[in-house]
Amino acid sequence: MIKKTAKEPKMPETCQGRLSSVDDALYVIGGKWKLRIITALIKTDKRRFNELQRSIGGISARVLSNELKELELNGFVKRKVYADQTPVVVEYEPTDYGKTIRPIVQALHNWGTKHKQKIRSER
Repeated sequence: MIKKTAKEPKMPETCQGRLSSVDDALYVIGGKWKLRIITALIKTDKRRFNELQRSIGGISARVLSNELKELELNGFVKRKVYADQTPVVVEYEPTDYGKTIRPIVQALHNWGTKHKQKIRSER
C-alpha cells in the first residue's frame, strides 16, 4: 500500500505573483555583470565600448559584448554606431526604460552600505 503524503500548502496568489515578478526581474538584470553595466551607463549616460570595459574592471571584451547584446534585446541599452567616422565609433547609452532602474540601483547601494557597516560592527 502506498502512503499518501499531505499536500504542500499552496502559496497565496499575491505571493506567487510577487515571486514570479522578482524571478522575471532577476532573469533580466541578474548575473555578475548586468547591474554593473547598467550602473556605469546611467551614471555617465554614454560610453564607448572600451571606456565601459575600463570603468567596470575585470570584465572581458567578449563577456561585455554578450551582456550588452542581452541588455539591448531587453530594452535597457541603445547602441549607436557612427559609421561616418574613422575608425567607426560605437557608443552605448541607457534607454529611458533603462534609466527607470536608477532608484533600484540606489536602493541596493543604500542597503549594501548599511549591510557592510553592520557586518563590520559585529566583528
